[in-house]
Amino acid sequence: MEVRAYLEITMKIDEANRPAAARVYSEYREPFLKTIPGALTKALLIREQDVQVLHGFDSVTHAEAYLKSEMFNNDVFTGLAPLWNADPDVKIYSVA
Repeated sequence: MEVRAYLEITMKIDEANRPAAARVYSEYREPFLKTIPGALTKALLIREQDVQVLHGFDSVTHAEAYLKSEMFNNDVFTGLAPLWNADPDVKIYSVA
C-alpha cells in the first residue's frame, strides 16, 4: 500500500525530556502500525528546536480518524502532554 497522507505532529520539548518522549514513541510505534486503520509508517524526527512525529497513512480520512482514536487520546497524548512546552502543531497533508 502506498502512503497517501501524512500526519505531522510538531512538539516543543526540552532536551532533558526528549528521552521520555522517545520512550512514548517507541512504546506505541508497533501497536500503531498493527492496529490503527490505514497506518503505514511512523517516524520520530528530532531537530534542535523541536521534535516531530511523522505518520504515514493510506488516506486523509484515516489520518483524521487516528487523532480521535482511543490510542492517541488515552495513551499517546497523555504520555506526551506533560513534556510539552507549548501546544503541539498538528498538520495533515495529502500526497499528490
